[in-house]
Amino acid sequence: MPDRALPRIDLQPLPYVAKLAARAPEDIDLVVIHCTELPDLAMARSYGERVLYDSGSGNSGHYYIDRDGSIVQYVPADRVAHHVSGCNPRSIGIELVNTGRYPHWLDSRHQAMDEPYPDAQIAALIDLLQHLCDTLPGLQRIAGHEQLDTREEVATDDPERRVPRKRDPGPLFPWPRVLAATPLKPLVP
Repeated sequence: MPDRALPRIDLQPLPYVAKLAARAPEDIDLVVIHCTELPDLAMARSYGERVLYDSGSGNSGHYYIDRDGSIVQYVPADRVAHHVSGCNPRSIGIELVNTGRYPHWLDSRHQAMDEPYPDAQIAALIDLLQHLCDTLPGLQRIAGHEQLDTREEVATDDPERRVPRKRDPGPLFPWPRVLAATPLKPLVP
């Protein structure tokens, strides 16, 4: 393991963490980058606490990074979080606080994702990714949510139109900077 300072991570487990499936850390080979598409971390937490499944759990990433670079962990890496269809058992979900398309997620007139990611947030993301690469032996790949969930939904403003279900982390996410700073390779080139 390289001699790096550990990023400061505030542990705030979701109430249902014990109900999430356990997994071996060596089974994790993918990081999925999301944006919350919500205005702040408090609202992201309330969305994460919502129980949506018979198991008593809901949708959440593992880590959340606020605009100021502070990192919060809601789900430990040895638990499967529900953050991206089809890849949850093998992946870590990292959510960046960003408004995205909030509050008109599926309105065809509001599909721009124009909030930039602050430098402090991206620096914290890079620190976290380096830490995860140091501690998860199988971690090799990285992808954006939009690359893995390409489904479309009927637009809320026009039933004749369809819009992407997920667009995060969006066009302003600095992929070149993140990829240059970590050993992770894109899952989808």
